[in-house]
Amino acid sequence: MPLTTPNLLTLFRMALIPVVVALYFMPIAGVYVTAVFLLAGLTDWLDGYLARRLGQTSQFGAFLDPVADKLVVAAVLVLLVSDGDVLDRVVSQKLFIVAVVVIIGREIAVSALREWVAQSGARSGIAVSTLGKVKTTAQIIAIALLLYGQDLVGFPTLLVGESMLYVASALTIWSMVGYLKSAWPAISSGVR
Repeated sequence: MPLTTPNLLTLFRMALIPVVVALYFMPIAGVYVTAVFLLAGLTDWLDGYLARRLGQTSQFGAFLDPVADKLVVAAVLVLLVSDGDVLDRVVSQKLFIVAVVVIIGREIAVSALREWVAQSGARSGIAVSTLGKVKTTAQIIAIALLLYGQDLVGFPTLLVGESMLYVASALTIWSMVGYLKSAWPAISSGVR
């Protein structure tokens, strides 16, 4: 594993997961857990930028970065969907739970698809798309607003966060279709 700055940032993002979880259960969580989650989101952008800018891209970084992203997002979504207070305050509990299942399910499916395509030798056919980056940004904004959860100077963060989660869920499905289209040649040829 090359210990480049981008890879260290990715590892740091993964190390923030238990911090986010611990903060979530503290009575004063709101602003602190949101800040740490946003820091993790910032490292997601920064590690990719630095890898390209410094010429420090690596196969390990290309593997670890999406894993770190998925772990952070899944951990926080599980916290939110298991929190009775959050579920009591969202407009639609069922739709909220479905959105979380769609996002986590897509992350698992796309990871498996990437792994299968990589093993088939067609790795370049399933690179991260612009739509995937927009989806990730929507998820980060939605989750940050949901984590904060309290109105901010009249701004309904929970309601906007819930709405953004539904947008992120729709983008999740759309981007997964894009990944499936990209991988279809490898899938249909039956390369093993």
